[in-house]
Amino acid sequence: MEILYNDDYIVVCIKPAGILSQADSNGGESMITELSNLYSCEIFPLHRLDKGVSGVMVYAKSSKAASRLSEQMKTGDFEKKYYTVLVGSPRESKATLTNYMKKNPINNMVYICPQTVEGAKFAELEYRVIEEKAGLSFTEVTLHTGRSHQIRVQMSHIGTPVYGDMRYGGENAKKGKLALWATSLSFSHPVSKERLCFK
Repeated sequence: MEILYNDDYIVVCIKPAGILSQADSNGGESMITELSNLYSCEIFPLHRLDKGVSGVMVYAKSSKAASRLSEQMKTGDFEKKYYTVLVGSPRESKATLTNYMKKNPINNMVYICPQTVEGAKFAELEYRVIEEKAGLSFTEVTLHTGRSHQIRVQMSHIGTPVYGDMRYGGENAKKGKLALWATSLSFSHPVSKERLCFK
């Protein structure tokens, strides 16, 4: 774990792949426990990265800071960008994807569904292919909503699953480590209001 920024209100760090953003029902090691032990204070989660995904995350050190940052997420003032390697090439090199998604709590899988399905949540992202090589596409993704497994589900839905994502891409995804990284975070500091960007 690498710390990029730390003050009395927030801590920004790079989550390694293989560790949970926050503990699940099984307990065990998570970023919350690691940061709580490091700073001897309560740590408040604001967003999640899947266990196999690494990248930039921000955690709050007070409930007030957490509330203010959560409000930014709702209003769209909190920007998250990702890099991913896709298997195949999207038909359009740059596009916005909008879908409705629902999570099945039994198997922890997320599905694209009609808007009319009870519990369906709106999901939107924007992607831009940077480079194509050997049947793979290095792609930048900007999330406009923060749904569970969103990038993995939406990119697989258009026929270009994330490399290594056997869960949503099946055999088409290629076997290997999940090629998805949280590249940058941009938000306003919950107290000073200064605009911050971490990459």
